[in-house]
Amino acid sequence: MASLKEVKTRINSVKSTRKITSAMKMVASAKLHKAQGAIENMLPYQKKLNKILSNFLSADLSVESPFVKEREVKRVAIVAFSSNTSLCGAYNANVIKKTVQTINEYSSLGKENVLVFPIGKKVEEAVKRAGFQAHATYQSLADKPTYQEAFALARRLMDMYISEEIDRVELIFHHFRSMGVQTLIHETYLPIDLTATVDEIDQKEVEHAIVNDYIIEPNAEQLIADLIPTVLSQKLFTAAIDSNASEHAARTLAMQVATDNADELIEDLTKQYNKSRQQAITNELLDIVGGSMK
Repeated sequence: MASLKEVKTRINSVKSTRKITSAMKMVASAKLHKAQGAIENMLPYQKKLNKILSNFLSADLSVESPFVKEREVKRVAIVAFSSNTSLCGAYNANVIKKTVQTINEYSSLGKENVLVFPIGKKVEEAVKRAGFQAHATYQSLADKPTYQEAFALARRLMDMYISEEIDRVELIFHHFRSMGVQTLIHETYLPIDLTATVDEIDQKEVEHAIVNDYIIEPNAEQLIADLIPTVLSQKLFTAAIDSNASEHAARTLAMQVATDNADELIEDLTKQYNKSRQQAITNELLDIVGGSMK
């Protein structure tokens, strides 16, 4: 059995750890609140943007855009969102696992034809360990997402797709649903699936919106062609915010669990300390009584 001093040392050590995990939980919770505010502020704009696009697409208009044309995949780009720091449960591990799995699916193309754009330090390190070259560093986009950075990356991907440097772009990120639920999403970014865009809007809303008398200049086809790049940029920014909120939610939950475990361990160690102390006092009393009877 451990000595009283050893148990006391362990109790103090666990208490110090609990202070750290409790502080990290409060910081992550505050950041999560801010990230949720960013999502709430952005969602109305995104919904309206998608609704406008869906209204026109539902009218069976011909769409001429390089971003909707599918072609044989000879070169693919993978954009994966992770965090820059750890201590957020399985958040980074899930992203890395899915990224490596996606890379392996395209292994037949050759390493030089699988371009990885890692958003966050953790997935960037994992990609390098896997023997792939990370195309640029986007650690700031993972830490504090801004539309300017998301737009720059989206513009780069769109330019590469138009010039046929890449034939497909895939996104891997976490979608924030609640504090305890963050869903890993793996979807195709380019070419854009217009049918899926229409399905995102409730059919009744689409039917109601189509009756609106829009005045369009120069024409609806041109408007749709100009609107698609904006939708793509917004989609990447949404993924960055979603991923950032999911990170803070995962870290808040992980630190809460760690704090609860520390409380339980302190309680168990305190019981062990008191029991050992009681036993030591009892032994001393027995020695005194035994000595006095001789």
